[in-house]
Amino acid sequence: MHIPEGFLTGEAAALGTLTAVVGVGVCLRGASRTAREKDLPVAGLAAAFFIVGEAPFIPVTLGTNAHLLGGALAVALLGPYLGALTITTVCILQALLFGSGGITTLGTTVTVLALVPAFVGYPILLALRKPLPLHIAAGLTAAVCVLLSALLFTAFMTLGAKSGIDRSTFATVTLGAYAVVALVEGVVTALLIRALLSIRPDLIRVRRRPVPA
Repeated sequence: MHIPEGFLTGEAAALGTLTAVVGVGVCLRGASRTAREKDLPVAGLAAAFFIVGEAPFIPVTLGTNAHLLGGALAVALLGPYLGALTITTVCILQALLFGSGGITTLGTTVTVLALVPAFVGYPILLALRKPLPLHIAAGLTAAVCVLLSALLFTAFMTLGAKSGIDRSTFATVTLGAYAVVALVEGVVTALLIRALLSIRPDLIRVRRRPVPA
């Protein structure tokens, strides 16, 4: 779900960049108020885990790939602000070191992969954790985040493309692939949260009181 270099129009890339700058700015401010010193090593380990976890790319169409996202797991472990900053760091490293997505489209990638889980997924997780076991709530949230990110990604790719593409085919193939990813990521997230609850529940930020806005 990394948009290739030069694929978007200047306007679409600028919109993604503006959204990312504002969103990351909010997260930086929020993390400065809420992050604890012991959260930082967890964020570093999480970033390394997500880089490895997202490595298996399955080609979808038009130079894009389907892969696990990890955003919901990040915000469950680290809260919405530090979780989003961790995924943002992963996106930057993947673009600079591995060529996953472009530099001019980095803002759209960050918006899709980091900001959706932080500003949409985290409130959903807080709501679901009340009636459901936490690991089930996290798994459902992860699946929802993947689907929402896929919808936003598809909108950028179809409406903001420089050249004409078959929008219907692209949307069908992409959303179909990410429906499968949503199922896998939901199960993986639920299993990881369940395992951490049994051995290191203190690592799961969402167990504690909600992060203040």
